[in-house]
Amino acid sequence: MKDDLEKRANNSLFKPLFSFWFLGLVLSISGFSHAQTEGFVKGKNYVIDSISVRGIKTFNAQTVISYSGLRKGQEINVPGEEVSAVISKLWGLDLFSDINFYVTKVENNKISVEIDIEELPTLTDVKINGLKKGSVESLIKDTELITGKKLSESFLTNTKNYIVNKYKKEGFLDTKVTLNTLKDTVGSNSYKMVVNVDKGDRIKIKNIDFQGIEVFKEGKLRSKLKNTKVKNPARFWKRSKFIDTDYKDDLSDLIDFYKEEGYRDARILKDTLIRNEDNSNTLSLQLEIEEGNKYYFGDINFIGNTIYTDNGLQQVLGLKKGDVYNGVLLKKRIADTSKPDGNDITNLYQNNGYLFSNINAVEVSAVEDTINFEIRITEGKLASFNKIVVEGNTKTNDHVIYRELRTKPGELYSKEKLVRTVREVGQLGFFDAEQINPQIENVDPNSGTIDVRFDLVESGASQIELQGGYGQGGFIGTLGLSFNNFSMRNIFDRTKYKPLPMGDGQTLALRLQASQFYNTYSFSFSEPWLGGQQPVQFSASLQHTIQYRYDFFTGLADKTQSFQISGATLGLAKRLRVPDDFFQLSQSISYQYYNLNNYYTGLFTFGDGQANNLAYTVNLTRNNTRINPIFPTGGSTFSINAKFTPPYSLFSSKDYANLGDLPEFQDENGNPIPEKIDQEKYRWLEFYKIKFNGTWYTPIYEKLTLKTQADFGFIGAYNLSRGNIPFERFFLGGDGMVSYALDGRETIALRGYPNQSLSSTDGSVIYNKFSLELRYPITLKPSASIYALTFLEAGKGYNNFREFNPFISKRSAGAGVRIFMPAFGLLGIDFGYGFDNVNSNLSTPNGWETHFVIGQRF
Repeated sequence: MKDDLEKRANNSLFKPLFSFWFLGLVLSISGFSHAQTEGFVKGKNYVIDSISVRGIKTFNAQTVISYSGLRKGQEINVPGEEVSAVISKLWGLDLFSDINFYVTKVENNKISVEIDIEELPTLTDVKINGLKKGSVESLIKDTELITGKKLSESFLTNTKNYIVNKYKKEGFLDTKVTLNTLKDTVGSNSYKMVVNVDKGDRIKIKNIDFQGIEVFKEGKLRSKLKNTKVKNPARFWKRSKFIDTDYKDDLSDLIDFYKEEGYRDARILKDTLIRNEDNSNTLSLQLEIEEGNKYYFGDINFIGNTIYTDNGLQQVLGLKKGDVYNGVLLKKRIADTSKPDGNDITNLYQNNGYLFSNINAVEVSAVEDTINFEIRITEGKLASFNKIVVEGNTKTNDHVIYRELRTKPGELYSKEKLVRTVREVGQLGFFDAEQINPQIENVDPNSGTIDVRFDLVESGASQIELQGGYGQGGFIGTLGLSFNNFSMRNIFDRTKYKPLPMGDGQTLALRLQASQFYNTYSFSFSEPWLGGQQPVQFSASLQHTIQYRYDFFTGLADKTQSFQISGATLGLAKRLRVPDDFFQLSQSISYQYYNLNNYYTGLFTFGDGQANNLAYTVNLTRNNTRINPIFPTGGSTFSINAKFTPPYSLFSSKDYANLGDLPEFQDENGNPIPEKIDQEKYRWLEFYKIKFNGTWYTPIYEKLTLKTQADFGFIGAYNLSRGNIPFERFFLGGDGMVSYALDGRETIALRGYPNQSLSSTDGSVIYNKFSLELRYPITLKPSASIYALTFLEAGKGYNNFREFNPFISKRSAGAGVRIFMPAFGLLGIDFGYGFDNVNSNLSTPNGWETHFVIGQRF
């Protein structure tokens, strides 16, 4: 195929020309006699008598006339602004390569006009050579090389430049791109295109040389070039390809490093890129640096401050006379643009209403190696919030959002409140947390008011869990529905069902799970703002489970042997204001009824009987994690949970240590009956249970986040004669998921080991767990949030405090991935390697374990 791009770019097909005579006016053209335009007077107003179009190939004449805005009977000045406007309007459509405006006839005060156009050719087919199929599809999408695209010279130039720059950014510095066009015989004004892409070899960095340095060694300086690295096979996590934009950023970071170390005058005199002759695929970098002298801070005086004292501002600044000069740190202490909630002087003012404040650090003098500064402050007028507008909530009712806003009309402006509002709205889970960006509008320095608009993007809040599988000796089916933005008040309004009434921020969850060996049902409801005035959460839940014994002879469930648990929980949780409003205090009362019918196992010594569990739970939590509840990038959560039953034995005269001496607990021969003794001990469960969790999220680099977690749990008894209960225990190891929990057990995840393998058969009364997890998001879009992770974990379950030793734990490491889809919740898979054996007597490691995660987070 002949490459005729350059040839065509110089002819009328691609060359955008304004061929306008007298600003687009031509008084006569071939086909009309001179007499037809006699009497035309430039600058006179005329009435349009007729409009014609010439040169059209794919458009019809009326379409072009409509685009022009001209109409018959319209009075225009020729030549004049109307004619220029018509030409500009048609040209702005990017549909034509040439436009001419003609007057073809003049009669009295009327004129006939003609619009002569040359249409841009249309792309009918494109083929891209030199790239893989996946890259071709992505490139076509990015460049809009699609059928029907109009081929202007600017579009072709931009397309070529885009492809070249795209691959240069990936290290292919020698990328060459040619665009070949060929007329398509099918259409009158259509062309096919072939794009040839030759990426060449990826150019890597062979060496980086520094010249003029004395203070720091070359190795130290190379480490500061974070994205510009010398070729090294051992460093697989950071490639040595040369990317110009990263290189320029690294040069800026290098100078910042010098400034942080006191070398204020450091600069790069020259940077040279040299292509190595011995290998055309590598280059060397030469950096000539002028380091200058080392400086120190001298006097730092505050000018213009009336609201805050010099001492108060000095504490925020954190720099004093004699400190090594650090220009980067000084700038951050004045205004840290990397942290919206940073501890700096600008935020100090803006968090207290001084939106219009202006703070600048000015060097006033330099004596030898000491620099004196003035921090010049213009405090400005106090600013207040005026209108607060929320847009984009198509499902969630306004009051659910407005009650979470920390920005109130009439209150003093506070940047801190804006940041906190973004977090609170993001934590609701109803909106795409990554797209919550408050817009400040209508800033009026005279009145001192501003408007704030929150643009929100709804994300799915309801989830469905539908599973089927084989386990526990038979088929297991699960149906779970969780409506996280439910509206109870509209439950009887059929018009609100879409498919259920939504929008009030309530949670309604139903879960059914069944097999031939057990059935479990649960229902829960929560209202986060009970009464609508204060953030007091009300919650209620009901559960019922029935388990049947396995018949080893038939392989079926023996329904004459059953164990049932029925329970209910009521709870209230209130957001506190002291020490700060990140704290929440929750309290609940729960009751479980255990009924054993001919159910003899090793779990209990009695197989017929009942047990009751009435407990009060109090939980103190502090959660200040950042914005996105699926992928927090900072902050922490802490919780201390305590669960108590009444101390029944304190109000009873029974000697539980010697129940076997009582006749009612003996057989006819006077021997104690363990079944009756345990039935009496556990008729009403008596225990206390303490749990602690601390989780920290630390940003490492951009979105790369380290999650650090520590957990501890302990079950104790008021009366040692009654002993620890066989219920409510901790079962450590595996994925942390459990199909059902007849005895109220808690399953604790510790990857790299089989489920519940790190506790004894009856469960642990003490456990500890430590976890480090490095996370990186692949995408955080509303449709699906995906992140990859690696982890290190250690933990163990213990039967008593005498065994407890947190320094002797079962260790593991591994990697995994999480996918959160609003309709299905969290899904994931982990591959964990256990470094220890679950049997303490064996030294062989447990090895690899695969864990699937559904609907829970580690």
